[in-house]
Amino acid sequence: MLKLLAKELKLTASILSYVFIVFALMAFLPGYPILVGTFFCCLGIFQTFQAAREANDITYTALLPVAKRDIVKARYSFCVFIEACYFLLTAAVTLIRMTIFTDVIAYTNNALMAANLVYLGFVLIIFGCFNLIFVGGFFKTAYKFGKPFVCFIIAAFLIAGIGETLFHIPGLEALGAFGFEHLGTQLGALCLGIILYIALTFVSMTKAARDFGTIDI
Repeated sequence: MLKLLAKELKLTASILSYVFIVFALMAFLPGYPILVGTFFCCLGIFQTFQAAREANDITYTALLPVAKRDIVKARYSFCVFIEACYFLLTAAVTLIRMTIFTDVIAYTNNALMAANLVYLGFVLIIFGCFNLIFVGGFFKTAYKFGKPFVCFIIAAFLIAGIGETLFHIPGLEALGAFGFEHLGTQLGALCLGIILYIALTFVSMTKAARDFGTIDI
């Protein structure tokens, strides 16, 4: 399993999967829908799936003396690794905005989503949907990924739209809190994001392993 993950990281991965991690820095941008950066990270992972398909990576890996379920787990582990790198970087940016830049006018007067713990929760929800819709969708055939990615794009921008709308609704203003205001609400949103990410990824990986096991490579 660890050797398969090493293959994913060193051989299979597109360089864009690593480059697009830096889009986590978009959380520094005021007056911009910062959740879009999460989509770009997913787009980077998509490039790995595309490059791997063109190189017949799945067929090559299936010929190795490894279990099919481990092939699926290795690809999911790669996705989780990239997502974790992005999350940690954007979390660092978020903490900087919540502390050092807490009084910067460009941020305090921002009409769009603030970089806070609620934002981090939405990042995890989008990643969870990517793992469920795109990665899980890919392993239904281990070849076709166009339709799953289009479905993910729709879901991702719907989630981003919800994130940008909720705190404008009367009674939900706390979701757009700046700094450490309404910390309980922010932590609750983050915990919800963590739970959904873990649940969606686990369910997707379990189903993907089952689907891939029925495919005749």
